[in-house]
Amino acid sequence: MTESKADAPTKPAKELLALNPKQDSEFKKKVQEVKKKKSAKGSRLTPGVIYVGHLPEGLSEPELKSYFEQFGKVLRLRLSRSKKTGGSKGYAFVEFDCDEVAKIVAETMNNYLMGERLIKCHVIAPEKVHEKLFVGSQREFKKPSLPAVARYNSKRTAEQVEKMKERLLRKESKLRKRLAAHGIDYDFPGFAAQVPQKKSSSDSINASSCSDDTTPVCTPSLLERRKSMVVDDDADDEIVVKLPAADKDEECSSESEEGESESEDPSEEEAE
Repeated sequence: MTESKADAPTKPAKELLALNPKQDSEFKKKVQEVKKKKSAKGSRLTPGVIYVGHLPEGLSEPELKSYFEQFGKVLRLRLSRSKKTGGSKGYAFVEFDCDEVAKIVAETMNNYLMGERLIKCHVIAPEKVHEKLFVGSQREFKKPSLPAVARYNSKRTAEQVEKMKERLLRKESKLRKRLAAHGIDYDFPGFAAQVPQKKSSSDSINASSCSDDTTPVCTPSLLERRKSMVVDDDADDEIVVKLPAADKDEECSSESEEGESESEDPSEEEAE
C-alpha cells in the first residue's frame, strides 16, 4: 500500500515537467537514492528550504505548491507579495521535508524555462533561514481592499493635504536631527524646499511688475524702460513723438536741401 501511494504522485511528473528523457531518468535515480538513505537512517529528516526566483506573473500559491509537490512533500510555501497592491514580487520560498530533495530540486529547476523566463533556484543554508520566514504562509491570501494606486490617486481635501505636509516635514526634521546626532554633516533640500513659502509685503513691492524673471530690480535696461514710460504732468496737451535715428537723419538732410534751394532762388531773380 505504501509503494502504491508513493508511486501515484510520480506518474504525472512527465506531464508537468517538460524534461528530456535523460534528465528524467537521472532525476528518478537521485530520488531513489534519497529514499534508500531515508530507509537506512530511519531517523527524523531535516527539512530543506529553496529560493525560487524569476517566476512568471500570474502564479499563485496553490499552483506553485501543486507544481513542486511532484518532487517531494512540501511542508510550507511562501510567495512574496506586495502589501500595497497584492501583486507577486516574482520570487518564493519552498520548504521540503528532506534537505536532499531540496538539493535535487534546486539542481533540476535552476535555469529551467517557464513562461518565457529562466527560473533561478538555489538551496538556502539552514543558518540563513530566518525564523519568521514562513510566518503567515498557511493563511489564504486576500487582496487589499484599497490598493495603493487607488489610494494615492484619490482626491484629498485641503485639510488632508496640510496634514500630509506636516507629517512629511516632521519626519524630515527628525531625520536631520538623527544625522546631526551621528556627526554626519549632510545638507539636502528635502520636502521643505518644495513647500511654497509665503511672500512678504517687502517682496511684493520689490518684485518686478513687467516680467516674472528672477533678474534684479535695478538693472540699466529696466531703468531706461521706466524713464521712457515717464510722462510729465505739466505737459498734458503736448504730444511727444520719438523717431528713430534714421528718420532724424532724413529730416536733417531734407531741411538742408530746402535751405539750399531757397538760397539759390533769390540769386536767379537778381540775375534776371
